[in-house]
Amino acid sequence: MRQRLSIRRIAGIALAVAVLALTSLSGKAAAGTDNHLMRWDIVSVDFATGTFSAGGVASARANGGFKITLMGSGTFRSNPGKPQDVTGGGMWTTFDSDGTTVTGSGNYDVTGFVRFEVAPGTPGLPNDNIGNLADNRAGLLIVKIAYDDGSEGTLVVSCHLVGTPSSVFEGVTATKGFVDYWNREAPTPGVDGNRTTFHILK
Repeated sequence: MRQRLSIRRIAGIALAVAVLALTSLSGKAAAGTDNHLMRWDIVSVDFATGTFSAGGVASARANGGFKITLMGSGTFRSNPGKPQDVTGGGMWTTFDSDGTTVTGSGNYDVTGFVRFEVAPGTPGLPNDNIGNLADNRAGLLIVKIAYDDGSEGTLVVSCHLVGTPSSVFEGVTATKGFVDYWNREAPTPGVDGNRTTFHILK
């Protein structure tokens, strides 16, 4: 009888230790990934010097070739499951199906956080004019935005770095009212445009 109690007691202690260990590991993992203040940018790249900077332009197209072009940057906290602090915005321009005739333009503001996921990857350029190169990250950000013409939508910012899985695209997509600009314009090698990035801010 005493032996059985001893075995049960040992088993109970072992289970408690295992639960505490898992809880500790989970807490450490969360501390390492959550609640960072992050910055997103649509960037401009100077290929002659290998430098990326804020102030770039990215585009996406809807069905029929209708296009939206965006500039912008902002910040958010990568803290899943909790209210997020978001800032930012930029400029927008829409085009007719020919891709050149302007149909509207103005500014937009980020109004809400939807989700962010960091992805593997390391910077492919040596010079960073936005933040510390070591704090550069790949990933996927979705935010809500409000356009100054009264329409609302979402902005998807996706960053692909060296070593990022090929399933992750580089560039942006957006919605505006009932139009989904779902087809991002891919970057052209050696040509500025349609590039993004994220930074951890310290």
